[in-house]
Amino acid sequence: MEKEELFSLPAYALAEAVQNQKVTAEEALDAVFQRIEERESDLHAYISTRKEAAQIEARNLKMQGKLSGVPVAIKDNLMLSGEKTTCGSKMLQEYVAPYTATCVRKLQDSGCVIVGKTNMDEFGMGVSTETSFFGATSHPKAPSFVPGGSSGGAAAAVASGEAWAAVGTDTGGSIRQPAAFCGLVGLRPTYGTISRHGLVAFASSMDIAGPITRSVKDSALFFNVMHGQDPKDQTSVPSDDVSLDQIEQYSVKGKRIGVLRELLESKDVDEEVSQAVRGVMDFYERSGAVVEMVDMSLLDHAVAIYYVLSSAEASSNLARYDGVRYGFRAEGCRNPDELYTKTRSEGFGLEVKRRILLGNYVLSSEHFEDCFRQAERAREMMRREFSHAFSKYDLLLSPVSATTAPHKGKAAADPLASYLSDLCTVPASLAGIPAISVPCGQSRSGMPIGVQLMADRFGEQEILGAARVLEREYYSETDIAGKGASSDGGI
Repeated sequence: MEKEELFSLPAYALAEAVQNQKVTAEEALDAVFQRIEERESDLHAYISTRKEAAQIEARNLKMQGKLSGVPVAIKDNLMLSGEKTTCGSKMLQEYVAPYTATCVRKLQDSGCVIVGKTNMDEFGMGVSTETSFFGATSHPKAPSFVPGGSSGGAAAAVASGEAWAAVGTDTGGSIRQPAAFCGLVGLRPTYGTISRHGLVAFASSMDIAGPITRSVKDSALFFNVMHGQDPKDQTSVPSDDVSLDQIEQYSVKGKRIGVLRELLESKDVDEEVSQAVRGVMDFYERSGAVVEMVDMSLLDHAVAIYYVLSSAEASSNLARYDGVRYGFRAEGCRNPDELYTKTRSEGFGLEVKRRILLGNYVLSSEHFEDCFRQAERAREMMRREFSHAFSKYDLLLSPVSATTAPHKGKAAADPLASYLSDLCTVPASLAGIPAISVPCGQSRSGMPIGVQLMADRFGEQEILGAARVLEREYYSETDIAGKGASSDGGI
């Protein structure tokens, strides 16, 4: 099979071709590493690759898995035994994982071949993959732009053909936003459906792994492989497989879709993004859905709630990096206080320090009640608002990001503005509900735009079905596929 024909296959079709012996796992892997050789010097999507180990895995592949022979990248905050897990930080630049994350092990058991570990914002703290100790990742379409973050390396690898799919992690939007910026499908599952065992924690009450893929069907298939209760993760919960047949047969006719007014009509949302999302609204309405605007007053406060809670959890989770147990250790220290101070000053980057300081501030005795506790109460109120909305609507819809991918350097120049860019993604994270980013258009300059669909807890079947309708019918109607995205999952 010719390389271009090979790259036209979505992950599920590649797995079928490998099982039917139309192509070998080694051929698919060789095509990926050839693409890495061609593009990686400009992209910097990976922190590390594992060509020799991956070739051995491909050669010894068992053929019965759902994803046999599919080359997959994983974000570098997910453990893979014997490989470095750096989290994009100097603090862990030499740390070698002693075990494999549950979701990664499930992928390997399904026949996936792990290509390498992708670049990310340090400890997941960032929106552009520029806070990585190992350098920034570039957007696959325009090197002077960012691919989003914190899973920017994962999205760039998939969009450029350096992997067939990738596993990212999403705390406040780190799967959905880079997927939208790169013209891909990004799924944040219901909190707890995918085990966090082996995922290096940022904000434990919101962190979850999920797939970044080229098609909705691929996304569903990866979810089916990775989800499930895990005795090693007490926050994990049982959940059902998504039916691929039902996704293909899904109809939005008669469905009630609520559009979050505070997100769509925010002054921060670019007109091009707003127009693209309104195009999706019109499409669903023409397809028989009832589409209505919905008001949720707490959405205006979602970013503030998120940064209070996530920074508090981050400051607690990162306290373990002290130069004593593992990770980077500063030299020339004369006492424990100096060891802690120098290790953390030299080992953490500016953005991580900023969030640790904010977290310590809101957890301090002076501000615990009026900051942290208030944010917890506000999150519970937001969950109730979403629950009330889903008593009336099957789906909620919004932009993924207020803008398309920005130029490099913008986030560092204005950190507060970069925090506000999470406006559309953090509500689903706070509520613990599933959300998906699907391509829905392009800006005049050719940068991808994504739309976000949300459903009630365990509503993956619903959002994947509605996303598949959009992918199958709206793509051809608007020629999004001809502008970079693909309705069948090819490159």
